[in-house]
Amino acid sequence: MRAAVILFPGSNREGDAARALRRATGRPPAIVWHADHDLPSGTDLVVLPGGFSYGDYLRCGAIAARAPIMRAVASHAARGGLVLGICNGFQILCEVGLLPGVLMRNANRRFICKLQHLRVENVRATFTRGYPAGQVVRFALAHGEGNFEANDETLKRIEGERQVAFRYCDADGRVDEASNPNGSENNIAGVLNSRFNVLGLMPHPENLIDPLTGGVDGLPLFEALAA
Repeated sequence: MRAAVILFPGSNREGDAARALRRATGRPPAIVWHADHDLPSGTDLVVLPGGFSYGDYLRCGAIAARAPIMRAVASHAARGGLVLGICNGFQILCEVGLLPGVLMRNANRRFICKLQHLRVENVRATFTRGYPAGQVVRFALAHGEGNFEANDETLKRIEGERQVAFRYCDADGRVDEASNPNGSENNIAGVLNSRFNVLGLMPHPENLIDPLTGGVDGLPLFEALAA
């Protein structure tokens, strides 16, 4: 698998994403600058990493969504290529229209930085097929604008078409208000597009790939992509 990680001014998780991809695939990904117009030839997977692209000015992900490279990313997705957006990458994918909904300020108006349990909801996508349906995993959270919002029609569609990939829960898999860290509608933590080839999620699976850093719950996501 050939992967490319997009680097925007303000990105700060591109190294973590590259390390996870290198561990899963055995080869380093290409690092692609935001002002480039093309992806490397033969790219299978594009990753938009976490961070604070363009300093989160205007609106999180709004400026990055208009970067020159995003036209190539959108074309890649339209051809069926895989695209993964993590944290700020999720915000960018929503802003560019590759995923539904929008990420708003956390309900408590505070930056959240902690480990969080998630329930795997859809295992038919390439990204999630390394997990059993309903498995509870633990990823890292680090965001101030992770509150997923969408109108009623959009929520009904993504729930009905099984586009929810991950949902915030407690350690036993219960989904309720107490297990919702940021106020997201329906405890949604990660969303797929209708073709299941684009995934955005606020938690950071790339930070949980080594027992020395807290666990390996994120590793199956990258291993499934490599496979």
